[in-house]
Amino acid sequence: MESGFLSAGKQAGQTLAFNMRLLAHHELAGFGGIGEGLNMQATKDGRRIVWMAHESAPKNFTGVDVTDPRNPRMIVQTDLPHSRVRSNSLDVCGDIMAVAYQVRGGDAPNNPDRIREDLALGLKPAGIDLFDVSKPEQPTLISHFDVGGPHSLGVHCLWYVDGEYVHMSSGAPDHKPRNPKDHQIYRIIDVRNPSKPVEAGRWWYPGTRDGDAEEPVARHPKFDGGYRPHNIMVYPERPDRAYVGYIDGGALILDISDKAHPKEITRWRYSPPNNGMTHTVMPLLERDLLVISDECNKDDGVDWPKLTWIVDARVETNLVPISTLPLPPVEVFGKRGGRFGSHNLHENYPGPCSWRSDQIVVGAFFNAGVRAYDISNPYQPREVAYFVPGAPKLSPKGAVQLNDVYWDDRGLVFAVDRFSGGLYILEMSI
Repeated sequence: MESGFLSAGKQAGQTLAFNMRLLAHHELAGFGGIGEGLNMQATKDGRRIVWMAHESAPKNFTGVDVTDPRNPRMIVQTDLPHSRVRSNSLDVCGDIMAVAYQVRGGDAPNNPDRIREDLALGLKPAGIDLFDVSKPEQPTLISHFDVGGPHSLGVHCLWYVDGEYVHMSSGAPDHKPRNPKDHQIYRIIDVRNPSKPVEAGRWWYPGTRDGDAEEPVARHPKFDGGYRPHNIMVYPERPDRAYVGYIDGGALILDISDKAHPKEITRWRYSPPNNGMTHTVMPLLERDLLVISDECNKDDGVDWPKLTWIVDARVETNLVPISTLPLPPVEVFGKRGGRFGSHNLHENYPGPCSWRSDQIVVGAFFNAGVRAYDISNPYQPREVAYFVPGAPKLSPKGAVQLNDVYWDDRGLVFAVDRFSGGLYILEMSI
């Protein structure tokens, strides 16, 4: 384990590892900047394909055959139509892949002028595409669901697990926010007929829409990240519940038994005093726990602390935080280069290739790499493994920025870099 930490500059170029080892690394033909879309398809001919949405143009999504994890092989890489749109998020269910499209202004939540500029341009595409990936080498467009309009920057993140509904953080042409930072809401899209997706329902944080009867929401005095959903999770074991990270609105549980009229059950908002950006609310349903991650979105530790919380959810209407996952010292990693803090988790995705655990949490922590924690005692989480790659070639931050992570049913961990590092395939020994 790490001891006698090196200086941040020296450390950024070194690989750090404990109970994880690198099996393979793929630079994705020089386009190694991957967003938050990372999922695996089991094909009918017995292959495993990792699908990745890119963080930014020029690339849209990439497919890599990882049937042999020591010899990953890129089989397809697609382009975006222009430089001011990104995909960022995707999910695969069976042989259908849903891909999100967001106009670039939405990547600058603290810059309302940038957001207004891209809204005025009315850039396309803004919405989701559905692809037939039954032949992974030849993804075929089935349909596009457009969310563009005078108040929409598109879709940031989506969740698609049951072949019936896409749950997404999305703009809408007829939804005008009071504040441009609140430009996305929760939308449910019925894709049971994938050639004709239709909206089934929507929900937004009270007080954020122009014309709401509720008072305008309070803004963080220093780190105003906005009120809009990020990750939205709906599990087959509990299809009447949506678990939503709502940025500065905190953690929400919604009743979606009537998808046309979602209802708020509870919210846990801890910003301020904390620095906002609730990202993921992952339920461990059999244990009545939630794992809730913040997102670090400032370099050099400016917005520290960004934590991953373990929350007691035995009483759904009274969420109680009981611990946080321990991270290495901010005094070292805060200056290691780029972002340092919590971000994406392996979300126990209910697909055929996904490892599911209510005892081990695996997450991506930007320059602190990918880390695994034993939460069998939820009051005292223990770090049990980590892998921190050395600085990727041409990294603009001088350090790795691991952005997302996926743990497959073979026990392999797949992690991706935000800028240039591409795909890392890891074996964990715990």
